[in-house]
Amino acid sequence: MTTESASDAKPYERFQAWGACHQLVLEIFRLTVHWPREARYGLTGQARRAALSAAANICEGSARRGSREFRRFLDLSVGSLSELSYYLRVAGDLGYLTRSDFTEIEIHRDHASRLTWGLYEAVARRARR
Repeated sequence: MTTESASDAKPYERFQAWGACHQLVLEIFRLTVHWPREARYGLTGQARRAALSAAANICEGSARRGSREFRRFLDLSVGSLSELSYYLRVAGDLGYLTRSDFTEIEIHRDHASRLTWGLYEAVARRARR
């Protein structure tokens, strides 16, 4: 539901890492709606929070002053994506995800993680100049 024009775009929206994390959030919410009701406040909530945290930390970090602060938030984002990987593994082991759903979402999670780490490294390089 993006109704903003290009001139209304938020600063974090220029980062591919944020876009990948945002898409991952949407996919996680679509997948977890089918998980058992008894997992709602446990595994479902944790997986959703980890995905949201990854995207939100890029947003918050990009609004901070200085590359050191931004890198700290990117580091948190990468950590949240790693945390999500474990939640997805548990969900797969419990049978909440099919093998193909697990593989597909893990590919998306890994892509978001690589882009976020790449952004971290780019910000670090730029800070050294």
